[in-house]
Amino acid sequence: MSDTSGGSVEPDVPDGAARLRLLQLSALTSTVDRFAIAPLLVEIARGFGSSLVAVAAVASGYFLAYGLMQLVWGLLSDRLGRVRVMRIALAGLAVAGLVSVLAPNLAVLAVSRVVAGGTAAALIPTTLVYIGDTWPIAVRQRALSDLLAASAVGTAVATVGAGLIAQLVGWRAVFGLTGAAAVVLWWALRRLPEPDRPEPGPLLRPLRLVVRRGWAWVVLTLALVEGAVALGTLTYLAPALQHQGWSSAVAGLVAAGYGVGALLTSRLVRRLVGRVSPAGLAAVGGGVLAVTWVPTTVSVNVVTVLASGLLLGIAWAFLHTTLQTWATEVVAQARAAAVALFATVLFLGSSVGTALAAPLADAGEFGTVFAIALTASVPFAVVAVAARARYARVS
Repeated sequence: MSDTSGGSVEPDVPDGAARLRLLQLSALTSTVDRFAIAPLLVEIARGFGSSLVAVAAVASGYFLAYGLMQLVWGLLSDRLGRVRVMRIALAGLAVAGLVSVLAPNLAVLAVSRVVAGGTAAALIPTTLVYIGDTWPIAVRQRALSDLLAASAVGTAVATVGAGLIAQLVGWRAVFGLTGAAAVVLWWALRRLPEPDRPEPGPLLRPLRLVVRRGWAWVVLTLALVEGAVALGTLTYLAPALQHQGWSSAVAGLVAAGYGVGALLTSRLVRRLVGRVSPAGLAAVGGGVLAVTWVPTTVSVNVVTVLASGLLLGIAWAFLHTTLQTWATEVVAQARAAAVALFATVLFLGSSVGTALAAPLADAGEFGTVFAIALTASVPFAVVAVAARARYARVS
């Protein structure tokens, strides 16, 4: 197997750029499936005659499964291989998509979405570990920025496309499309070579290595809070506009500002890697995050929702990729476990944030939801930047 620098490759084996594209498509598919639920919440509630709280519980179940299964897939990827785990997960996601399309009631939809979350959970952390296994640390954040760009596209496609498709065809078609994409990727990834990795030892040894590392606990705690204040709150951007009478298509289009901001800013972050320290990148992202929810706290309308989405995308590109890269190096000898735990707590935080805000959202108190996120974002940003700077000094 060749490296990512463009050396000779075996016949039919993708080169470094082609491998990255396959990883990007995997991340994009996972992101589309995860973010499509937000602009569909109101439509699903109408379709089943259910409350927004009940349908938000479906989203929370998805996020919870997405978070908890990260660790399982991380440990399995050490045993079975990175690519094999991604293909198994894609097969599961395809089946879950089909069941979601055919779901006769909210209970069946909830189960299928939990399965979808549990299988889609394997894709992004495994692609992160794949990059950690094959890209050197000096340029790793560039590849991770490219992966973020794909995720940002997925976010924009999900928030715009899901709402539009729901309005024109129906919300079920959205889950059918992600299931079909999973089938195509399952076939395409058969050509992706497995990276070299150490022989696996005792199953729980990587976890013990991670939990014994103090800095790993810092990274994981930051990921937990980030999931709640960023991803958990992001879930309610589109519903906030739908509550005011805007269609799901318009709400999704406006909420897609997050994806646009992350996509455009990821190109800048890629250029800054190696020129600006990780703490410096985190400081830019933290500073933007500290003001992200100001517009929607002051007023909830099309302009402020678009502004908060754009700001969150910018903050995510700078701060999240810095934390993500940190997770790939904080316990290098147990990278898969560290990245899996990072993703687990990130989406656990997202699930908790979504669930805690659901009663306020159901009551139409979206301004309060965003105000709480603002209150939590400021100290989080300060601590994240200070911690990354100190890690650089003591390591």
